[in-house]
Formats: sequence, C-alpha cells, structure tokens
Amino acid sequence: MAVPITLFGSDELKDELQHLKYTARPEVVAAISEARAHGDLKENAEYHAAKEQQSFIEGRIQELEGVLSNCLLYTS
Repeated sequence: MAVPITLFGSDELKDELQHLKYTARPEVVAAISEARAHGDLKENAEYHAAKEQQSFIEGRIQELEGVLSNCLLYTS
C-alpha cells in the first residue's frame, strides 16, 4: 500500500537514510570492533550496547527504504 508523503517529507526521510547508511552505520561497526578488542563478549556491556544500536540502525534503514519505495508523493 502506498504511503502518502510530501516532497519535503520524502527529502527528510532520504536525508535520514543517507545519514544512517553513511555515518551512523560505519560508526557503530567501528564501535563493535573496538568493543570486541576488549576481550570477553559475554560480560562486555559496550559490545552489547553497540550491537543493540546496530540492530536499531539496520531496522530503521529497512523501514525507510520500504517507505520510500512505496510512497505516493503529494506536490501541493
């Protein structure tokens, strides 16, 4: 089902998607790598927090891509 959205709203979602893909995602991948270097992952709160953030980011990326691929633009 098409999601009604204005051109401004579409641009905002595209900007958020770009930020998540090219800024937030690489930052969280780096944080996961750094946390892994600290050793035991079972008791590593930093690692678990970074993985949770990664999960949120990936979910939001999928959500935004879905909305943008199924949107109906309103130009008025």
